[in-house]
Amino acid sequence: QVQLVESGGGSVQAGGSLKLSCAASGSTYSLHYMGWFRQAPGKEREGVACIYSTGGATYYADSVKGRFTISQDNAKNTVYLQMNSLKPEDTAMYYCAAGDSRYSIPLRGTAYKYWGQGTQVTVSS
Repeated sequence: QVQLVESGGGSVQAGGSLKLSCAASGSTYSLHYMGWFRQAPGKEREGVACIYSTGGATYYADSVKGRFTISQDNAKNTVYLQMNSLKPEDTAMYYCAAGDSRYSIPLRGTAYKYWGQGTQVTVSS
């Protein structure tokens, strides 16, 4: 009932910035939180950041704290991920996700019911 469309991925040099966008459509009234995950070759999927639609509480992985910022525009049903001071180790496929549980554990992948197609982020040194 919810579709997620991502944009903004690409290639950037170390120290640069990118901003990812994820637009949700469908039964968006049911969503309680949205987040970003990433997975690099040979590594486990990692929860990067999430935001709760009501109140706007945010959570971040330790690896991106101070560099990444998640935000939302509820009127547009869109979530953003501003990525600054990018490092080569940030290179990964990034996925937008959304969930409709009343209660959840932040950045736990199983709590997210809907997933986007993924967008590649490549950071070169």
